[in-house]
Amino acid sequence: MTPKPLQISPSVLASDFAQLGAEITAITTAGADWIHLDVMDGQFVPNLSFGAPIIKAVRNASERYFDAHLMIETPDQLLADFADAGANGITVHLEACPHLDRTLSQIRSLGCKAGVAVNPHTPVDGLVHVLDRLDLILIMTVNPGFGGQSFIPTMCHKIAQAAEMIGERDIILQVDGGITAATAPAVIAAGATNLVAGSAVFGHQAGYAAAISELRAAAI
Repeated sequence: MTPKPLQISPSVLASDFAQLGAEITAITTAGADWIHLDVMDGQFVPNLSFGAPIIKAVRNASERYFDAHLMIETPDQLLADFADAGANGITVHLEACPHLDRTLSQIRSLGCKAGVAVNPHTPVDGLVHVLDRLDLILIMTVNPGFGGQSFIPTMCHKIAQAAEMIGERDIILQVDGGITAATAPAVIAAGATNLVAGSAVFGHQAGYAAAISELRAAAI
């Protein structure tokens, strides 16, 4: 199996929202591969974050891939809004999509890459029949809804299961939750190719570039 290059996707959920555009520019300059945008509706997860209008407002802050992670109950109604806002990829939750094949087809018809996230308690088996519609699988390594949570070590087994399912397919295997320089080696060893990190980047004492370099070094 040809190894995929590691991508670092800082989550702006941990950034200073008062200067969100400047924060996105800063992490781009620091070496971020993607910009991870956690959209929360206060229903599917306990917290509210931001929606398509905010993403549209900061789209010009970076030319990097905008990775919209929709933690919302009714994503189908808003997919076009996020595509119009400038999202390059849209990830929906398996738990929120009763007609997942249709949802993924709609995302792709809007010109975006299609991803599916699975919560810690959710098996990856439910993705077997939509692999041909997928560009990304996101394994949540914390329960979604809050930043700064601790990594759940048992999720490494699920990451490995997803990696085996992907095989040689051109599907990115992303992990999100408690990712730090300490936890990154285990998830990379299990097969992860894209690391979402919030507090580990935006809260790093030595700055964003140092944080991203430390995460990238975990793959060496």
